[in-house]
Amino acid sequence: MDAWIAQHAERIATRAPRELEALVAVSSPSGDVRGADEAVAVATALLPEAAEVERVPCSSPGHADDLVARVRGTGAGRIVLLGHLDTVVAHDAHRPLARDGERLVGSGSVDMKGGDVLALGVLRALAEDPSRFAEAALLLVVDEEWRTAPFGHVERFAGFDACLCFEAGEVDGEGRDAVVVERKAAGTLRVRGHGRSAHSGSAPHKGVNALLALARAAQAVAGCHDPQGPDRLTAVPTVMRSGDAFNVVPAAGELVCDLRAERAEAFDGVIAALPAEVDGATLEADLLRVWPGMHAWEATAPVLADAATDLGRPVVGARRGGASDASHFASAIAVTIDGLGPRGGGAHAPYEHVLEGSLRTRAEVALSVANAVLKRRGADADS
Repeated sequence: MDAWIAQHAERIATRAPRELEALVAVSSPSGDVRGADEAVAVATALLPEAAEVERVPCSSPGHADDLVARVRGTGAGRIVLLGHLDTVVAHDAHRPLARDGERLVGSGSVDMKGGDVLALGVLRALAEDPSRFAEAALLLVVDEEWRTAPFGHVERFAGFDACLCFEAGEVDGEGRDAVVVERKAAGTLRVRGHGRSAHSGSAPHKGVNALLALARAAQAVAGCHDPQGPDRLTAVPTVMRSGDAFNVVPAAGELVCDLRAERAEAFDGVIAALPAEVDGATLEADLLRVWPGMHAWEATAPVLADAATDLGRPVVGARRGGASDASHFASAIAVTIDGLGPRGGGAHAPYEHVLEGSLRTRAEVALSVANAVLKRRGADADS
């Protein structure tokens, strides 16, 4: 293993449990300004002294500002490290970090405060040797888990050579370190039903049942589900709300569905499959959010090969179905690599955890990938 990687991975792994404990101690559900500001304060305290710190507007209105930290170097290559500080866990369900054998259990530990800790460690490592890069930046957002607004940061890092995102890491079926280079496009479909209320006991015939119309819409969406098809489309109804009283025909309601596919254009077919009217009730559909897909196999292959050489073991690309902010950058920065965080499990659940031993091995992977990006950029500059 390259000596620089081994040295800094050891430093990162030594500090990581305490830093993760500090970040997880802050309850920071999406949309909570106070929690986000406190999490940003903790992250800021862990930055290298050379970092230029800026709070920038969040993509989602009403949220706390996001954090951008930049370290200037004297070499070639610009790289942005990406993470999020928000969780889906409400304050009353929040769990501070606790040790359970090799597991570090706590809310947001693997999704993705463990990744944030590694990103901060990589930035500190780079800051100690500014000749390796021209600029190393860190972006930590506070709205990733529930964002429906357009992502607002891609232009801020225009011209960067690579984006490295620190969502949870993994190993492949052969036990090799894997990073994410492909993600599906993600969409949130909302269907609103409009009917007419009436007394459900004495005059149900005078009503138009929006709930039944939405149930038909849910079946239509589910009928589009085709994970083995050319677009690997998954179409899953997830939430339905309708009705205000047990004895009133529901006059309105809302259905929410989760859509994932190789191409965002595949979502158009789901919308087209919805009926416009069901027994007098009308349906209208719109996409609350659309996150692009990420397809970075070709652009990242040389980087992963170089990283594996420096690391002394394989680093392989993998695909993942879940959405990530890395997808927003992938359309503008060809070398976008995700899944650089620690391994663990139970994201969004009470047993969410990070595997402590992976803090070192995944720090090694992240450092090797960052080093490979910057060495390739330096070689291009010299030639």
